Amino acid sequence: MDVQDARQQLEQMLHELDTATTTLEHEGAGDSAELSHVDQHPGDNASDLVDQDRENALLEAAEGQREQIRAALQRLDDGTFGTCVDCGVAISEARLMVRPEAARCVECQSKAEDAA
Repeated sequence: MDVQDARQQLEQMLHELDTATTTLEHEGAGDSAELSHVDQHPGDNASDLVDQDRENALLEAAEGQREQIRAALQRLDDGTFGTCVDCGVAISEARLMVRPEAARCVECQSKAEDAA
């Protein structure tokens, strides 16, 4: 994968994540403040908690993805982009086209996921 294309794709992904999380945060995602001082039905409280958990999970996942993208951009700057951080083998072009933020080859990624 061409490094300029990879950088452009990673920066676009980062921009989209930032836009999505900013939108969620402006809509109150992750905010645990009560919207009303009037007592609500317990079912409403449960729905609010489920929604809050889902929003928090989305924000956490976005932050994890953001970290992976920033790390890939750093690898581009370091000249190590496209090389597996575990075994040092070149990451396949097909994998980088689909997951430009990938830090590991498929085999090492599988091992890392199995270990987790």
